[in-house]
Amino acid sequence: MKRLMLGNEAAARGAYEAGCTVATAYPGTPSTEITETIAANYGNIYSEWSPNEKVALEVAIGASISGARAICSMKHVGLNVAADPLFTVSYTGVNGGLVVVVADDPGMHSSQNEQDSRHYARAAKIPMLEPSDSSEVKEFVKSAFELSEQFDTPVIVRLSTRVAHSQSLVELGEKVDFTLKEYDKNFRKYVMMPAMARERHVEVEKRMILLKDFAETCRFNKIEWGSSRKIGVITSGIAYQYSREAFGDVSYLKLGMVYPLPEKLIREFAGSVETLYVVEELDPFLEEQIKAMGIKVTGKDKLPITGELSGEIIRKCILGQETEKVDILKGEAIPGRPPVMCPGCPHRGVFYVLKKLNLRVNGDIGCYTLGALPPTQSIDTCICMGASIGMAHGMEKARGREFAGKTIGILGDSTFIHSGITGLIDIAYNAGTSTIIVLDNSITGMTGHQHNPTSGYNIKGEPAAKVNLEALAHAIGINRVRIADPFNIDEFEKTVREEIAVEEPSLIIARRACALLKGVKYAGPLRINKEKCKYCRLCLRLGCPAIVNRGDHVEVDESLCAGCMLCTKVCRFDAYEKAGDHNE
Repeated sequence: MKRLMLGNEAAARGAYEAGCTVATAYPGTPSTEITETIAANYGNIYSEWSPNEKVALEVAIGASISGARAICSMKHVGLNVAADPLFTVSYTGVNGGLVVVVADDPGMHSSQNEQDSRHYARAAKIPMLEPSDSSEVKEFVKSAFELSEQFDTPVIVRLSTRVAHSQSLVELGEKVDFTLKEYDKNFRKYVMMPAMARERHVEVEKRMILLKDFAETCRFNKIEWGSSRKIGVITSGIAYQYSREAFGDVSYLKLGMVYPLPEKLIREFAGSVETLYVVEELDPFLEEQIKAMGIKVTGKDKLPITGELSGEIIRKCILGQETEKVDILKGEAIPGRPPVMCPGCPHRGVFYVLKKLNLRVNGDIGCYTLGALPPTQSIDTCICMGASIGMAHGMEKARGREFAGKTIGILGDSTFIHSGITGLIDIAYNAGTSTIIVLDNSITGMTGHQHNPTSGYNIKGEPAAKVNLEALAHAIGINRVRIADPFNIDEFEKTVREEIAVEEPSLIIARRACALLKGVKYAGPLRINKEKCKYCRLCLRLGCPAIVNRGDHVEVDESLCAGCMLCTKVCRFDAYEKAGDHNE
């Protein structure tokens, strides 16, 4: 039976068919749906949202060493967080198969960088597979478990946004009857003290030699001869699909295993075509290795090194062919649609206050990063998960208490659990005085409403232990902990003013649930009483998409208004009222 599947759904299916026992992840676009699909459809697999990617991989490693097959999924920047255990599990090897799925984000559709995760495979000396569609995703993930056990190594499967979030037909197979392997109490293999690690490094190098030989004949790498051999294209992943679209019926060396590379196969292919191109997204990872073999290729000297590729880009850059465009709008400009916080978003009140107080704000990764954009325009920095806290502390230590008194760190509840706790410990331990605001909206909002350790529910929506942020802060040495409603503008402003004024660390928990949660109910849409409105435009500073500036007056788009009433807290003329309460 065949089924239309997202690449992420196919990865989940591959884990199921391989007899996987444990699946772990931290949600992050574009990888989130892998573990969500496992939790929703394959109940025989234990699944969890882990606090962060490092913990997720460590849980999967433990499952593997105990004899089970395990899969750990994350986006590309999550692999940075998991890098510590990743590099060492390359040394220890596995017992049951261990598969790490990483989803890169060329073009940065939902990420702060577009790093190329293939470099991790090479640096950690771990084989990497790269499928080009959903069908291959399923088969590659399934085969990765076998490859892992065959070569005693973790295996990385690299997706990209287009593969993860595109649909194609997948042929469903039966679940293999995988029996848990015996647990092997072997400290020379699994305890990486220097003496044992030196021995294991030798084994890693032996493994790489075997993997290089395997790459030459494995089914992941294949030559597809076209009707002409004038042009040869070496490519992989989604770039293979773009290449087929651009070049048509030429010859291809499709690399499904992108590390280690099959040098003999590459030489054979290169020697059989007149002109050789390497087409790959982001870094010249394949190109540089092929050039190091002494093979002449054309690649990034013509193709862009940033962003996503497309058939159109390849045709233009390599073949010099412009794609004919049809002007459907006949010259009419498309209106801009910048990203905004949702109507009723609890973060809006926070940023309104922070801008009013003219504070320096170290931001973080989440919906609230939009607070950097006009009109709230409050956030000064955003680097990575949890960095806002350490950066606020660093600014204080560099520039002193007076600077710190106008500087804060801000991050979400899930992000705080992910990697903010240690930063707050650092502030307390090293006598910092920074004020940190945790935006507690009761959910992991940006990636699609996944639960986290502060929500009280697990990945399946079952009741779970709930982290008490107030008690946690006190336990690590933060004596000043305040809870404030960000929609109570005056009280929230008062709280912030008080906390930044004291010369000791403090934590403000801005607690109000995400407006999109099922249990959140507001009073209904508002409208503006035009007789009361003085067109002062103060309400426009909230940046609410439901409040529209018409040039000479302000209106409420009732189809967008959530009825959160925040606008009533800033209007000085009592001009906002429930829709239908006033007759024009």
